[in-house]
Amino acid sequence: MKKIFPTRFAEILFAFIMGFFGVMHFMNADIMSGMIPEYMPGDGKVWIYITGAALIVAALAILMNKLKTVACYLLAAMLLVFVFTLHLQPALDGNPGQLLKDSGLAMAAIIIGNRTNHRY
Repeated sequence: MKKIFPTRFAEILFAFIMGFFGVMHFMNADIMSGMIPEYMPGDGKVWIYITGAALIVAALAILMNKLKTVACYLLAAMLLVFVFTLHLQPALDGNPGQLLKDSGLAMAAIIIGNRTNHRY
């Protein structure tokens, strides 16, 4: 069956979205730091900056097609940590939006990471 939508294009679009999220972490660190649970050590802004940097690095790895598998697996792991530490309780309280979003993005990252050795 002929592919209508090139997979590499989808990977690039995913990378741009992750990069956008990363930039938004840097631009909105003050606002987002209030979302960090109190049990996390240190200043919430530091965690926001670390997360933003990780998103940008993963996006660059996907775009450059270098260390893509490692970057995607680490991205998926980070997103799943968010699911279980930040989004699980709101989901149990009836607001599953962020849990579903980050779960879906984590699964997409795994799929992209698994495609490293395929031809485009």
